[in-house]
Parts: sequence; C-alpha cells; structure tokens
Amino acid sequence: MHALDFSQILITFSVLLVSLTVHEAAHAFTADRLGDPTARLLGRVSLNPAVHVDPIGTILFPLIAIMTNVPVIGWAKPVPVNSRNLRDDRRDFVLVAAAGPVSNLALAALAAFIWRILPGDAHELIAMIVQRALLMNVLLAVFNMIPVPPLDGGNVLAGLLPLPLARQYDRLRPWGFLLLYGLMLTGTLGAIVVPPARLIISWLL
Repeated sequence: MHALDFSQILITFSVLLVSLTVHEAAHAFTADRLGDPTARLLGRVSLNPAVHVDPIGTILFPLIAIMTNVPVIGWAKPVPVNSRNLRDDRRDFVLVAAAGPVSNLALAALAAFIWRILPGDAHELIAMIVQRALLMNVLLAVFNMIPVPPLDGGNVLAGLLPLPLARQYDRLRPWGFLLLYGLMLTGTLGAIVVPPARLIISWLL
C-alpha cells in the first residue's frame, strides 16, 4: 500500500472517530441535562473516543469501507437512556435522539466555515481534513436520521407519533439492522442518503 493511501486512510478514520465521539457525547450530555444520569454514571459524557468505540461499527466496518472506496458510514456504542428519568419522557427522548445528528451538522457547518476562509495556499493536508470533516459529518447526520429504529431518526419518529402508533412502530426495532443491511446491499441506501447530503453541503458552502 502506498504511503499516500495510508495517510488518507488514517485521516478519514480519524475524522470519523472524532465525529462519532462528538455524536455519542451529544446524546449523553443532552440526556444528562434533561434529567437522566445513566450515561454520565457510565462515563459516556466524554470526548474520549475509547468510551464510545464499537469494534464493528467504529473500526472494522469503516476501515473496510475506506479501503474499498465506498461511502464511509459507521456507528459507535449506543448511549443508554432511561426515559423514565427524563422530565418529559417522550419529548425529551426526541431531543436526546436528535442531539447526535445535530452535533454532526454543527461540525459540518464549522468545517464549511473553515473551508471558506482557508487561504488558497493552505497546506493540502489541512484542506483534506476539513473536506473530509464536512462530507463525513453531513453523511452521518443524514444516515442517522433515516426513520428506521434503532437509528436516531427512528427514535425521533417514535417520539413524535401518537403513542399507539409509536408502540406499533417500535416493533420494527429488532429488524432495524436487517432493513439497513438490505438497503445497503440493494444500493438503495445511497439513493436515500446522497441526494439530501449533497443538498445540505450546497447550503453550507
């Protein structure tokens, strides 16, 4: 493997790791602020990547995607939330679920701002990091807002639906990852994620 390829793999993986860490820390911080200390007691209100890493979703799956040149999307260990501790269990659970994607959009907006003010002679490495941060955080935000449990979008939708419908909808949860794998294998996932991601990037830039 050429040194340049290794450098790009390292940059992409590092940006993903930071993005996933901020994403999960945002869930944990929001839950703690809204009355549920579960994540804080488990040490998850932290920007230390080690407490959020999932061996498959954070390491194996993204590295395979990076090395095979397909869109890089990963996940970290879900933040445990006890909705009974929240002040308003349904409303606050929606806010906790939305906090992750919102944090990624905030990182993407920051990356877009830095990209706009970068001088033309900026070092190629810096430009690459900023570009990857913008793209990856938008992809993560859009991917996570797909309304399929256990993704954040599924949790948001479950909190917004009337309770009887939410209970029916929640029955999809055990099959959520199978649905996502089906979307990946059929190529449908790209058709769902890429158009809104491109639109958001165009707005940010």
